Order: sequence, then structure tokens, then C-alpha cells
Amino acid sequence: MAIVDPNSGEPLTQDTSAEQPAQGDIPDEQLIIDVDRNSIQQVLEFSMQVPVLLDCWAPWCQPCKTLTPVLEKLAREYRGTFLLAKLNIEDNQDIAAQLGVRSVPDVKLISQGGLVDQFQGALPEKEIREWLGRYFPAPEEAPASPEEQAAEALATGDTATAGALYEQLMQQYPQHYPYQVELARVRVAEGRHDEARNILDSLPPEERDAAPARGVRASIEFTEEAPSREEIASLGDRDDSEARYKRALRQVADGDYEAGLEGLLELLKSDRAYGDDAARKTLLRVFDALGADHPLTVTYRRKLFTLLY
Repeated sequence: MAIVDPNSGEPLTQDTSAEQPAQGDIPDEQLIIDVDRNSIQQVLEFSMQVPVLLDCWAPWCQPCKTLTPVLEKLAREYRGTFLLAKLNIEDNQDIAAQLGVRSVPDVKLISQGGLVDQFQGALPEKEIREWLGRYFPAPEEAPASPEEQAAEALATGDTATAGALYEQLMQQYPQHYPYQVELARVRVAEGRHDEARNILDSLPPEERDAAPARGVRASIEFTEEAPSREEIASLGDRDDSEARYKRALRQVADGDYEAGLEGLLELLKSDRAYGDDAARKTLLRVFDALGADHPLTVTYRRKLFTLLY
């Protein structure tokens, strides 16, 4: 991937007689560098020893201002596994053209002087980590990403922290709609159902009708439909179809999905006609709420198929 001067046709090189950095051996001040037409060729030559992550950006690019700090953070975490090189395309339009940069941000992974992979746009940190994970082992004791912190907070019942993190992520990545869906999920956990519905209703149609948003709506419906705990207690030892259905619905609303799914499956086996096939229909709604890839969805969808066919 030689870069040449468009006027003279000569390579844009500097003296590279100095020892080139070895992977994992780059001092802190050289983990992140700015490059221009006078140093880009040297950076490409460095890539023969150390992979280079080339961040093509521009001063007027708002998404770049979100992405670049994330890349810098990751470069420090990876401690020389790769070199982060930042190219201002506004000041180096001829280089950007030769690199095929048509819009920014544009991030290119270069190794052995050649392009390995690239992505465009300000991807969230979690997705960048996953992208880097295709090529590099994750650094030891890497801090949790904001997405992981938010999910952990929600799982432990700290809805205030989860909500604040998702709101921050929404501000950073306004077009990344999964954050809005997750914020709606937090509002459901807080019992703020109207707010959750408003968030979901504000999504573009294709996002509003997708499985994650449908799942959150299903969670709202289960919470509102489920009998109260007092009503469940009043059922006593009743084991008829109505009592079993109500218990399963309450379990799903409380987040005890496995018990709820098992109860619905057993009801389907013993009394499929109950409630106009309510057990099967509710199973499908729970699958929606959990998502197609959830282990319980995979397991119980297979059990349902076996039972019906």
C-alpha cells in the first residue's frame, strides 16, 4: 500500500533507518500518533512489524469526535498490540483519496503493508471491541464497556445506574437504536410503563417492529396481565388449568422465565384447549420477550416443536 506524491509520483517516505517498533514494545507516547503526508509511508512500513489502526477523521465530523476517544482508550488498553494512527483527511486530501476514504469516520486495519479490514461510522465501543476481537486477543483485565456496565446494573436491580448509562450512550450514538430499546427495558423494570411505551413508539418503524422492541412490549404486557402475588397466594393448592396458567404468567412477569416456560409447556401438554390455546400463544410471546437467541428460547422452542409435531 505505497503512498505517493500526486505531483511528483515519488514515494512519501522519511528516513526509516531507526529501529522499527516491535509488537507490545511501543512506549506510551507512541501508542497513538498523528500522521500526515510526510509520515504515512513510514507508518505503513511500521505495519510490517506492528498492525496499524488508521483512524481517518475530519475536524467538521461530529461522529469522529465520538469515535476517536474510544479508539484512543482501546489503544492504551491493548498496550502496543496495534498502533493507532490518526489521519486528518481535511489536511491530507490526496492521501485520503489514495486510501479510498469517501466518508468519515473511516477506520482501517493495516498489517504487513496491506488492508486487512475496515469499518465506517462511529460504532459503539462494544462493537469495536468485538471487531478487534477478530484479530487480537482481548487485553487482560480489560474494563467493562459501558454497555456491559449497564447490562450488569440492570441485572442486579440498579436501574438508576443502568438508565443513566443508556441515556449517555444514546447521546453519544443517537442513531444506535438498541440503546433506546434497552432504556425502555430499564423503564419497565422501574414500573414506568408509559415512558417505556413512549420510547418504543419513537423508534423508526423497522426498529419498532423488530424482535428486541417487541420483546420489551411483551414484558410490559406480561407485567400488566399477570395476577397479583396476593391472587396467586389465594389459589392455594389448586391445580386446574386456570391456576396453572396464572402461576406461569406471574413467574414470567417476575422474570422467572424458565419456571414460567415449563409451566406453560406442561399446561399445553395437559390442556391445549385452555383459553383458546393460551399456553402456546403465551409461549410464543415469551420467546419474543427473551429474543430468538436466548438459550431458554432455543430450548423451549425445540420442546414446543417436538410436542406439536
